[in-house]
Amino acid sequence: MLNRLALEMTAEEFKHSILVFKQKLYRLGLRLLNDEEEAADVVQDVFVKLWNMREQLIQYRSVEALAMTMTRNVCLDRLKTPHRMVRLGHQSDLQQEASNPELAYELGETTAIIADSIRLLPQQQQLVMHLRDVEHFEFEEIASITGMNLNHIRVNLSRARKAVRERLVKHHNYAYQGN
Repeated sequence: MLNRLALEMTAEEFKHSILVFKQKLYRLGLRLLNDEEEAADVVQDVFVKLWNMREQLIQYRSVEALAMTMTRNVCLDRLKTPHRMVRLGHQSDLQQEASNPELAYELGETTAIIADSIRLLPQQQQLVMHLRDVEHFEFEEIASITGMNLNHIRVNLSRARKAVRERLVKHHNYAYQGN
């Protein structure tokens, strides 16, 4: 579909070939910025940039990877601004869906620990873990988005998963010893 992008892309063609990435871009922005409104703004900025460069999109092998890279870069630029306000994350929808109050509490607590653990990771590990485990990108696509080599991606992903797992196990071991 994207290989046949015409030099004069219409709004309808843009909508069908580019806007389908909206949720992935939003989730990446939300993961990096931890702010729903700012993530939505980033997605809009990226779409404006893509629309303005629509004549050059045929040159790219993966417009999705380009859009993800642009989203990451805009987010990183916003994180560097001196007066950026950081908001706390929102409670998981999973917690609200659980019908058993005890299970809902445990699920919410575990989700919060995992989210906090991910936020404590170095930026590269957060990004790689999000792209692989949340967005389910292949390693080659992650390399295209991040500019990292495959071995570096695997090392960052392994370290990120290990750190999250260790913090979760440590928390659960502490909680069980306290009972």
